[in-house]
Amino acid sequence: MKRPKLKTKSFTIRTLREWGILAVDLITVIVCYLGAVLLSQAYLTQFDEALDITLSEILVKTFLGIPVIIAVFTLSFLAFRVFKVVWRYARGRDYLRIVGSCIVATVLFAILDQSFHLIDIIGSKKGTEPSLPTIKQIIYPAYFMLGVFSTSAIILLRILYEFVYARQKDKLEVGHKKRTMIIGAGYTASVILEEISRQDSIYNPICLIDDDPDKLGRIISEIEVVGNSKEIAICVQKYAIDTIIFAIPSLGGEVRQRILQDCNATKCQVKVLPFMSEMIENVNITKQMRDINIADLLGRQQITFEDMGVASYIYDKIVMVTGGGGSIGSELCRQIAKYKPRRIIIVDIYENCAYNIQQELLRTYGADYDLHVEILSVTDYDKMDDLFAEFRPQIIFHAAAHKHVPLMETVPEEAVKNNVFGTYNLAILADKHNVKKFIMISTDKAVNPTNVMGATKRCCEEIVQMMAQKGSNTEFAAVRFGNVLGSNGSVIPLFKKQIENGGPVTVTHPDIIRYFMTIPEAVSLVLQAGTFAHGGEIFVLDMGKQVKIVTLAENLITLMGHKPYVDIDIVFTGLRPGEKLFEELLMNEEGLQKTANEKIFVGHQVTIDIEGFTKELEKMRAICATNDKHAVVEQLKVLVPTFTHDTAYLEKITNLAEKYRTEELSN
Repeated sequence: MKRPKLKTKSFTIRTLREWGILAVDLITVIVCYLGAVLLSQAYLTQFDEALDITLSEILVKTFLGIPVIIAVFTLSFLAFRVFKVVWRYARGRDYLRIVGSCIVATVLFAILDQSFHLIDIIGSKKGTEPSLPTIKQIIYPAYFMLGVFSTSAIILLRILYEFVYARQKDKLEVGHKKRTMIIGAGYTASVILEEISRQDSIYNPICLIDDDPDKLGRIISEIEVVGNSKEIAICVQKYAIDTIIFAIPSLGGEVRQRILQDCNATKCQVKVLPFMSEMIENVNITKQMRDINIADLLGRQQITFEDMGVASYIYDKIVMVTGGGGSIGSELCRQIAKYKPRRIIIVDIYENCAYNIQQELLRTYGADYDLHVEILSVTDYDKMDDLFAEFRPQIIFHAAAHKHVPLMETVPEEAVKNNVFGTYNLAILADKHNVKKFIMISTDKAVNPTNVMGATKRCCEEIVQMMAQKGSNTEFAAVRFGNVLGSNGSVIPLFKKQIENGGPVTVTHPDIIRYFMTIPEAVSLVLQAGTFAHGGEIFVLDMGKQVKIVTLAENLITLMGHKPYVDIDIVFTGLRPGEKLFEELLMNEEGLQKTANEKIFVGHQVTIDIEGFTKELEKMRAICATNDKHAVVEQLKVLVPTFTHDTAYLEKITNLAEKYRTEELSN
């Protein structure tokens, strides 16, 4: 049984409005009808003076046609649902409704008139009856003019209404809208302008900027191109701009970086469209705009990876992600989920982050999504063994690790326990339980390491290569990349806090440079590398040029609405223990080899002395049990021959700890 529709107040108002529109349209048609007949009669009289008929006679004789006009046009308007359109948001196809409905109604009226002679207003020549050719001379032009007049008049009324409504709305809302400059005067800008005009947008377009000299002074949707990108600051002041929209999604490289930096320097709110490759089809462009971020100022286009076999090795597989709650691990889970695995197993020691990504995935894919979260440490071999036995993972992405460089200098034994032996446990278990692929997340700091964290990661890479050389059924590989923007413990969150606190921003050295990439880039590399992994490879991403940390700090200060060295100072504190001025992506003996993806390279495998390496690992396990920091570092140098380390900082920390311990005992 159908529920009766409830007649609300809004429903009644809407109905009255629709019938009001219909009434206005019908009155317009009647006026057009009378005009068409009168013009036809006047036209004929001009060429035939013998035709004798007065205006009053014409009006009386056309009266019979009015009810028929009302009937046919009402039916046609109802059929075409003309009065249902919200005309202030009308598009071209909505105006075609009017054209179609008027043509259909006119044709229908002509058929009825030919059958019943409704327009019998011809009059007669003096002393004679009207002839058939004279009748046709009047009636046929009247039909044509009725169709043209009614269509034109109704469309004109709609356009007039839209114009008046827009003007009134602009007057009411001009104080609440943001005066907006759009960078780019191409197709994307025209779409943005159209969408803004059709929506209740907060943006009030004032001017366009484009570097094409032929476009200067030209107009798009009533908005003029007033200058080029070098005149952004001048135009912002001249036109009192509040917001800038960067609308050139195809532009990348240094030109994009320069324009965005100029926009950012104006202190206006800056909105950016994603790169063309990242834009979502069938979604309004204005909804895809986002605030400018530090990644936009890297000076290179976002690196994207085509799906070269990723879906085929993840689809319907059981996938485990260790460290799944972290910045890299959680993004791995997001991207893996798109490829429809049979199940995702998230392993993490920190329950809050694991819970967050769990809830996010369940919201996205539904409460019945096959997702399991396990809170445990990868250093717990027995429990990890039970987990492998229960869920039988086929693919493992190992992202669990201690990665904070200065902190790991103070507790090298914990770095080794978690990073090295956590990886060792998982590698052994992957081999034991016939896991198909094992992909470990590494870092550029593993190359010729000068700090404990980097040395532990290089040791992890050696474990991966050792397991591959042993002839395992599991395809072991590592993925090496640079600093990840916005990841937990990265420099960006630190800089943001310092800026929010009024500064200064601390940079270790004016010349220090690093490779940077975004979290999605890093994870795309990891997934893509999985397709090329056959055992023992270390994959490297072509990340372009290294970026100066001080430049990054300056850009971030500007991005947050301040002037570097004026509002927020930058202080150089000196290199930290284990920190290098620049990072390397390959060791000398690794070389470089291309893969099917032009952005991914693979280093040549380094032969591992399996027996000797395993023996040294077990020796390290025993040393870690004693928590002897110096012994741990010395053993790391044995496991990682390329590791060079300044022990002065470690000695300082050890002496301080000993001092506090002595004071505690004396008290």
